[in-house]
Amino acid sequence: MSGKYLVTGGAGYVGSVVAQHLVEAGHEVVVLDNLSTGFREGVPAGAAFVEGDIRDAAKWLDSSYDGVLHFAAFSQVGESVQKPEKYWDNNVGGTMALLGAMREAGVRRLVFSSTAATYGEPEQVPIVETAPTRPTSPYGASKLAVDHMITGEATAHGLGAVSLRYFNVAGAYGQYGERHDPESHLIPLVLQVAQGRREAISVYGDDYPTPDGTCVRDYIHVADLAEAHLLALKAATPGEHLVCNLGNGNGFSVREVVETVRKVTGHPVPEVVAPRRGGDPAVLVASAATAREKLGWNPSRADLEGIVADAWEFAQQRAK
Repeated sequence: MSGKYLVTGGAGYVGSVVAQHLVEAGHEVVVLDNLSTGFREGVPAGAAFVEGDIRDAAKWLDSSYDGVLHFAAFSQVGESVQKPEKYWDNNVGGTMALLGAMREAGVRRLVFSSTAATYGEPEQVPIVETAPTRPTSPYGASKLAVDHMITGEATAHGLGAVSLRYFNVAGAYGQYGERHDPESHLIPLVLQVAQGRREAISVYGDDYPTPDGTCVRDYIHVADLAEAHLLALKAATPGEHLVCNLGNGNGFSVREVVETVRKVTGHPVPEVVAPRRGGDPAVLVASAATAREKLGWNPSRADLEGIVADAWEFAQQRAK
């Protein structure tokens, strides 16, 4: 059955891919984005677009909506350390306003874009949802605060919500891919080196307790991630807040990513070893058993080479 959904931050990387999946599934989609980090051309052709702030969501939300998918947030870890107030104001304050607008309009279904950054330094891997949450940045703390707010809203007011804690999202879906400014994610940064747009890729630390000494991360294809959101909409149950990790359960090191980019692109990728960055755990790998069990999610694009190939195709399209 088709529905009507508000997608906040739907002009950004993940939001645009999810919005496109909703359109393809026959839903009515309204994208709300202030374009501070998103791009107008990222809004799918089949979706309506409203340029505005989530604090003003009450202007557009009414009882005709079946739910909200909430992506709008600042997400740069380093920036959050320098400007924590920006993250509390937007990520937490903005979401508080959105939840209030949903309550007033009687919209009782929410899928929230959370993050593995809520866990901080893991005690063990793979990471399960019951692991301690000790975020090491204001960004992670702001997302965790929102998770707590959503739990309160579900308990007190009957909201049906699912928080999806992403691990490392990568890849592209058709015309939708990563283009952060400034870019901070590993795969697009390495691809920029392959394109000749950067001289070398910085490898932050090669003395971690991992097989090749570099950090290990769990990469998930953005299309697999999008499919989880549609399943989460169906799974959202009034009065309950479900938290699910989204990852493949496989870890790849920085050097494995670099070597995969060399293989996919056929271009050299020089490396420069730099000091470790504070707060970078050696290994971050998800257990996605909850998403598989509760949502019926079955990611099908776990191959790193395929993820890199899709990201490379998108990068080449943008370079034309």
